[in-house]
Amino acid sequence: MTSKRVRANLRGVYIIWYRDVLRYWRDRTRIFAALGQPILYLFIFGTGLSSAFAAGRGAGLATDLDYKVFMFPGVLAMTVVFTSVFSAMSIVWDREFGFLKEVLVAPVSRTAVAIGKALGGSTQAVLQGSIVLLLAPLAGVSLSPITIVMVLPLMFLLAFALTSLSIALAARMRSMEGFQVMMNFFMMPLFFLSGALFPLSGLPQWLTVLTLLDPATYGIDPIRRIIMTGSGYSPEAMPALVLFGVQLSIAHEIAILAGFAALMLAFAVRSFAQQD
Repeated sequence: MTSKRVRANLRGVYIIWYRDVLRYWRDRTRIFAALGQPILYLFIFGTGLSSAFAAGRGAGLATDLDYKVFMFPGVLAMTVVFTSVFSAMSIVWDREFGFLKEVLVAPVSRTAVAIGKALGGSTQAVLQGSIVLLLAPLAGVSLSPITIVMVLPLMFLLAFALTSLSIALAARMRSMEGFQVMMNFFMMPLFFLSGALFPLSGLPQWLTVLTLLDPATYGIDPIRRIIMTGSGYSPEAMPALVLFGVQLSIAHEIAILAGFAALMLAFAVRSFAQQD
């Protein structure tokens, strides 16, 4: 591939990324409306379940752990997951209005198109998640600058993996209704099995297996461990995940999630390559 071709593809990635981020940033109603669900989960659902959560503190959790502190990383990840998954809806929208056809016949590779869409959706998710980070003091969570610097790349990696997954599916969908049904089918189990709302220790064996098969688990767990450590809890406050008898460190979880992201991006590229 010539340097001219490489520059054209990089420019294509940038333009597609910029278009998606610009559309997101101009839709202020969408930005603020998306805060409704995190607020509902964190301050209503979280407050209501705080007493029930106390009964589960014998499963290796810190005895002084506030449920809202435990739940905040899950709500943060929920925002990232939902935003990244539904960002691929623009692909179906562009197909229905004919814009996608213009993009696919542009003098850039379809790999560049897929990467640009994945980066655009990931950036949207991180921006939306960053707004949720502002709610941390209200939930009793202390976030230092170092903690934020460590969490943001994890948010991006989680968003990139799930955006790539949704792009691979959206590239094959022909209607907005079909995409929404498909995403709800995938998204709800993806979220609820990730441990965003409950500890993953002490579960039945069959449920433990399902949580370990959920890619979002390997994004939410390191985010929670970093935030809780930054809030003054000891690393032992949350038991580590165990996979094939090995206790997973944050580095292990990042490697698993990065591998899943690379696999999903390959599927997304393949889906675009098969478009006519």
